[in-house]
Amino acid sequence: MSYEELDHTADIRLRVRSPTADSLFAETALAMMEIVYGKSRPGTVERTIELEAGNYENLLLDFLSEVLFLSEVDYIVFSAATVHITGNSLQAHLSGEPFDPDRHRGGTEIKGISYSGLRIVKEDEGYVLDILFDV
Repeated sequence: MSYEELDHTADIRLRVRSPTADSLFAETALAMMEIVYGKSRPGTVERTIELEAGNYENLLLDFLSEVLFLSEVDYIVFSAATVHITGNSLQAHLSGEPFDPDRHRGGTEIKGISYSGLRIVKEDEGYVLDILFDV
């Protein structure tokens, strides 16, 4: 996973780099899980997400919001994600382990994903994303 935390006064701002849009979305979701729960192990709990949106930025925010929602409601810590994007449609397969308070507490609660400063840029080597998580 290739991400770095950037300075921000109140929230968590990340820069994620990846060779493809599919892997960019997947890596951003896993970075978000790592912020909230710390390192997790592979597990057998699985979920599928299918979404459509008007553009990549909206698709990413909708996807991350759904991952965060499923994690909180179903008590799952996702540790793997496979994402396929076709146009403005996304299909994702997520897997992880059940939430264990002894192992998964101590991270930073993310309340939401912000449109502020959201930027996806296509470069020669792949994609770069700047994103802000509201904490």
